[in-house]
Formats: sequence, structure tokens, C-alpha cells
Amino acid sequence: MSPESKKLFNIIILGVSFMFIFTAFQTCGNIAQTVITNLNNTDFHGSGYTSMSIIYGVFSASNLISPSVVAIVGPQLSMVVSGIFYSLYIAVFIQPAAWAFYTASVFIGIAAAVLWTAQGNCLTVNSDENTIGRNSGVFWALLQSSLFFGNLYIYFAWQGKTRISGSDRRTVFIALTVISLVGTVLFFLIRKQEDTKAPGEEDSAKEILGDSSSAQNKMMRAVAAFKKSIKLSFTKEILLLSVTTAYTGLQLTFFSGVYGTCIGAVNRFGNDEKSLIGLSGIFIGVGEILGGGIFGLLSKNNRFGRNPVVMLGIVVHFIAFYLIFFNIPNDAPIAPMEGTDDVAYMIPSKEVAIFCSFLLGLGDSCFNTQLLSILGFLYSEDSAPAFAIFKFVQSICAAVAYFYSNYFLLQWQLLIMVVVGFFGTITFFTVEWQAAAALVARSSDYSSI
Repeated sequence: MSPESKKLFNIIILGVSFMFIFTAFQTCGNIAQTVITNLNNTDFHGSGYTSMSIIYGVFSASNLISPSVVAIVGPQLSMVVSGIFYSLYIAVFIQPAAWAFYTASVFIGIAAAVLWTAQGNCLTVNSDENTIGRNSGVFWALLQSSLFFGNLYIYFAWQGKTRISGSDRRTVFIALTVISLVGTVLFFLIRKQEDTKAPGEEDSAKEILGDSSSAQNKMMRAVAAFKKSIKLSFTKEILLLSVTTAYTGLQLTFFSGVYGTCIGAVNRFGNDEKSLIGLSGIFIGVGEILGGGIFGLLSKNNRFGRNPVVMLGIVVHFIAFYLIFFNIPNDAPIAPMEGTDDVAYMIPSKEVAIFCSFLLGLGDSCFNTQLLSILGFLYSEDSAPAFAIFKFVQSICAAVAYFYSNYFLLQWQLLIMVVVGFFGTITFFTVEWQAAAALVARSSDYSSI
């Protein structure tokens, strides 16, 4: 197998592993608040929104140390251990207890920071300027396939149900736990980074990961990785991209946790309201996969860079927000177990609700594939710290969004995303123009990104 084939193999295994883990985790996040609402009349009292807020809050803080962890133990082992913690969090729902639920939320927040930093490092090490766009798209499409499989099961298993029984809950979460563990084991198939380098090719992670296994050198690399993270945090490009990243965090919270809860709370959808949560997740996944495929795999034919893709993403999202505002009742995010009988500005339509799910997924893929691409291009030599900062900003904004989702009506959540999305698009354009100018200055072909 040629060095380039080995790199592509690593990217595919990375994507498939994440697909399994996030089939479990994203399905869990999509249905968590609905499941917990049905539990809150028992001895269990908790909030899926609060749990997710804890996860992303700890996630954001842990990104300050995750490059050091990856530097010490390596990206492969980092991802394996993190995958185990994801599985443990999902397993808590089999027999929920509030203390275990919130404790697991803390640990998965730490694991998520390490997992995504290691993923960014692995993606960058196995890419170059000519393949980073393609590899970002391949990874993103495989990752977001996770939204399809788990939610397809939810759609059929919960069809016609107005309440989720203990048996239904246990069946779903046992299956999701096993799926997560399968994804974790697959990380062992990733070839070591030094084996994927062509002769004479510089290892972009060498400065961070090093070759020595001595405790002293590991500590030095950990400190160096931490210093790099702090230094990169105050660069002009990172500060500008942080606004775009903040928007991805807000809308991540909305499509992965809030919107499914909204659909499940609309009584006018009839007996299909709970199964529609699964169908919504499926169409979010279809949008994500379509976007990842088109804007990643076909990136070589894109003569205009990343900006048109991001522009498409924000337009698609604004259309989705407009339709959701008209279709979904304002109190849907915070409705009680009985749901809501309110009407927004039109009679709630299942078709419009599911179409909006597709638009949310498509727009999200536009932003994330291009952010992964531009970070891998700009920071090929500092991939772990750069991706750690990316996840730090994204996760802290997701944590804030999950927190206010406990209290804010739908209209205010949509307004916040519109404002941040508008400014995030402008800042991305600014960085992309600078990246294009830098590439032209190096006499490179910009269309190959």
C-alpha cells in the first residue's frame, strides 16, 4: 500500500470509528431530553439540557489541556480511552440515577476534548494542502452518517408512541452502548503516523509528538503543546475564526438537542410526535452527508475557495430559522411532559419541520467542512493546538446555548443564532481572503484546496 493510500485508509477508519461512536452519542443527545421528561415523574430528576451544558462546559475547559494529553499518550490511545468514556455515559441511561448521570457528564466532557484534539491531529497528519479538503469531506460525511442509523431505529421503534416506557429506554440504550464500543475498538486499526509518511516528507506533528518516550521529554512536549495553544489563541486568524466557530457551537446545540425536543413536544403532530424526533435526526444526517460529500469530495473542482460554501450555509440556515419560527410554537423547547397545544404563525406541518431538519444539517456541513479545511491548511504544523482552540470555542458556546435552552423561548434562541451567524460569516470571509492571498504568494494553485 502506497503512503497516500495508507493516509486515505487512516482517514476512512477515523471516519468510520467516529460514525459508530456518534451514532450512539448523537442519537442519545437527540432523545435525551424527551426520555428524561418521561422519567421525571419517577425517582429520577434531571435535565438533558443541563447535562449537555455540563458536558460542553467541561469540554471547553478541557481543551486547554487536551493538546498536552495527546502529546503524551499519542492520538490513537487518546481516542480509544475517550471512546470508552462515551460508552459509559450512554450506558448510564440503561438504569439512570441523577448522580451517575451528572458525574458521567463531567467525564465525557474531558473525554470529548481529548477525542476531538486527537481527531484534528490525525486528520492533519494524514493530509496535505492538496488533500485536506477531500479528507475533511470524507471524514465529515462518514461522521454525520451516524445521524442516519440511530435515528432510523428511533423512528420505527417509537412510531405511534406518546410515552417512552422503561423497556423502550433500556432496549435503545443497550444497543447504543454496544455500537459505541465497536467504534472505540476500530481506532486500533489506524496505522501509526510515522508509517504513513512518504520518504523525506516532514511529519507535521513531530514537534508536538516527538520520538522519545522518556518521561522528561513527554513533559516537555506537554508544556510546549500548552504554550502553543495559548500563543495561537491570540493570533488574528484564530480570533476571527472564533466568531464562526461560536456560531457552529450555538447551532450544534439547536439541531442536536433542542430542535428534536421541540418536534416531540408539538401535540398537533399527533401520535407521530415522538417518532418524528428520529425522522428529524435522519434528515439532519442526510443534509450533513450531502454537504460533506459535495463540498469535501468535490473541493478540487472549486475554483472560488471556501467562501461560497460558507455563504450557502448561512443562507440555508436563515431559511430554516425563518420556517421554524413560523412552524414551531414558541414554548416548544421548554414544554412539560404533556407537550404544547400552542400554534405559531401557521398550523404545525410535519413536512415543513422535517424539511427544516434537512436544511439545518446541510448548513452545518457547509460551515464545519470549511472550518476543518481552513484550520488544517493554516495550521498544518500546529494541528493539535489549533483544533483544540476550535473545539474550545465551539464547546463553550454549545454549553451556554444548552444552559439558556432551559429558559429561553424559541424565538430568542433563533434570534441569537441569526446575529452570531451573520458576523461569523463575515469573519470567515476575512480569513479566507487572507489564506487565498498567502497561497497565491507561494505560487500554489488555490483551486486545489
